[in-house]
Amino acid sequence: MLKNSWSKITVACITLVAQAVISFPVKAVTNPYCQFDENAIATKDTLRENAITGNATAQQEYRKILQEHRDLLLNCRRNHWLKEQAIWLRIYPCDVRNGSIEKVLDTIVNRGYNTVYVEVFFDSQVLLPKNGNFTAWPSVVDQPGYETRDLYAETLQKGRERGLKMYAWLFSMNYGYLYSQRSDRQNVLARNGRGQTSVYFVHDRSQAFIDPYNAQARQDYTQLLQAVIQRRPDGVLFDYIRYPRGSGTDSVAGNVKDLWIYSQASRQTLLNRAQNQQGRWLLERYLNQGVINANDLAQMRNLFPNETTPLWQGRSPSAPSNLSAVQLDIWYFTVAHAAQGVLDFLNFASNQVTQRGIPTGAVFFPDGNQVVGDVGFDSRLQPWDSFPQSMEWHVMSYALCGNPSCIVDQVKRVLAGSSQGTNVKPVLAGFWGRNDGQRPSLESQMDAIRVSAKPVQSISHFAYSWLEREHTRQRESCTN
Repeated sequence: MLKNSWSKITVACITLVAQAVISFPVKAVTNPYCQFDENAIATKDTLRENAITGNATAQQEYRKILQEHRDLLLNCRRNHWLKEQAIWLRIYPCDVRNGSIEKVLDTIVNRGYNTVYVEVFFDSQVLLPKNGNFTAWPSVVDQPGYETRDLYAETLQKGRERGLKMYAWLFSMNYGYLYSQRSDRQNVLARNGRGQTSVYFVHDRSQAFIDPYNAQARQDYTQLLQAVIQRRPDGVLFDYIRYPRGSGTDSVAGNVKDLWIYSQASRQTLLNRAQNQQGRWLLERYLNQGVINANDLAQMRNLFPNETTPLWQGRSPSAPSNLSAVQLDIWYFTVAHAAQGVLDFLNFASNQVTQRGIPTGAVFFPDGNQVVGDVGFDSRLQPWDSFPQSMEWHVMSYALCGNPSCIVDQVKRVLAGSSQGTNVKPVLAGFWGRNDGQRPSLESQMDAIRVSAKPVQSISHFAYSWLEREHTRQRESCTN
């Protein structure tokens, strides 16, 4: 009897709280960054919690306040210099709980964000329902009883109800550790000249890069992409459009054996780029040995005396044929072949999306295409300056120097390498209202970009898990 009475008291209290909130609405005030004040946030939180319990009045008022905040955010962004403020979001299995996605998206709106990049392929997992997942990767949500739960589609829908643009964000050439352990996918993995895959090259052993020339890799990714775009996101962002980066000297590619072109498909494509027998023979010798010398050139000429010089795509018949010239030419050609694999993979993936009328974007490091020393290159070989100008360019501007100047320099470097119509969207890391060691606050970073990189009208923050750490821990562990 006492237990039943207590339940009635609890229900009565919840009803009174909901009615109090409904009777005394609090006007939502936004600050210069389009963020809502604490009273408006508390009101919405209370309504959401009561709506989840089934309170019909609270549900009605909750929908009403969502619309009000949607309109306020839309109006604020329309009149703001920064038209789009986006955030990167990962969904967890615990987000199947009632109200979990709603709380995340409400928090995002409260912070002034009007676009969300939802991670749908990462760490060997896909954000697709288990019963509808026909890809090469397991589903994020794998709990019994939730086999048909589609958190990706739900997040898109609930985000749009709040006036948010909802993008899909995918890993690309990094297929994940679990994929690398499949016995039927060993030929798909990228390999360097020492026979390594990236699983053993990157210290955390979580990254498994594929050979971008491999047909099976493309088939697997196509199956994933079709499922992603079937749910009609507002855009699709491709991350890890590059090769792995090692530590120390391994962060530089200075020899052909440092390049990730030794798996079967990439190697064969390279050899097929030869335009005469001398060229093919020399390319193969170069791959196998890692160097070429005068004896190799003499042997090549003896084997194919009717040809005057080794030729491959882009090499002129009148090019110098002395050893130093050929060594340099063949090195730059193999680097170009590796980089072309990245570009081809990006084009292959993005074309499938744009054909459906959905915008695409590439996520990259501004220093991922740097020359190192006289003839070396950053081992990521991320040729972003050759990415399609029609795509959004999401430049990860994470430089550290104690103030925003080096971050602005990264953004300006990318702007200088883009055409006038390219949509450059810097990605920033940091925290609202405070510095974090050498990293300045988000406000100071954005204000510096506003002053020094004026074409920019869209900025994103990486990531929700960093900015809302306690809430993220709760969502990871299924605790309140």
